[in-house]
Amino acid sequence: MSAPFSRRFDTNLRLAAGAAVLVLGAAGAVAAYLFHPRQLDTGYTPVQPVAYSHKLHAGNLGMDCLYCHTTVAEASYAAVPMTEICMNCHVRVKEKSPKLQPVRESYATGKPIQWVKVHRLPDYVYFNHRAHVNAGVSCVSCHGRVDQMTEVRQVQPLSMAWCLDCHRNPAPHIRPPELVTRLDWQPEGDPAVLGAKLIREKGIHPPDNCSACHR
Repeated sequence: MSAPFSRRFDTNLRLAAGAAVLVLGAAGAVAAYLFHPRQLDTGYTPVQPVAYSHKLHAGNLGMDCLYCHTTVAEASYAAVPMTEICMNCHVRVKEKSPKLQPVRESYATGKPIQWVKVHRLPDYVYFNHRAHVNAGVSCVSCHGRVDQMTEVRQVQPLSMAWCLDCHRNPAPHIRPPELVTRLDWQPEGDPAVLGAKLIREKGIHPPDNCSACHR
């Protein structure tokens, strides 16, 4: 009995199948690149209910991060500043500015301003701000030069791989804890050398096991 298909047809079918596999593989690689957290989240810049400029406050005026984000060195979370903190200054500064009307209304009514969270982690991820800040990890390592941003945006992917890269090689990101909010600070010489020295002195051992972040 003769074969139902010719040898040439069989060869062409194999070539077509191989080409299809290559095309699908390439499409999968492109999709993985485009939908990777590095592409999806990096650059995220939500519109806030009040046009607050970190460049003006933290940069030009030199306000320390801890003045508004009061809990980062004491708690696992970074607190959004209460309206009262804003009004410590703005009862006298720009007290009639139309841009600050939502702040004045919040202060008068007691209803908090609905700030939009920029740096978001999944619910199944545990992150402790206090542990990182007190170890000497600067705000700039995760949030970038916020003091130069008119609108805060996400500059790092905050992915598991990105976190593990730092946990496995933390030295370049460690500085004296009292300098964590000095976003423009640069050490004399190689940051990794100073970081390695501080790691030895403080006995820092960043975990890289699953339970460190998934509890």
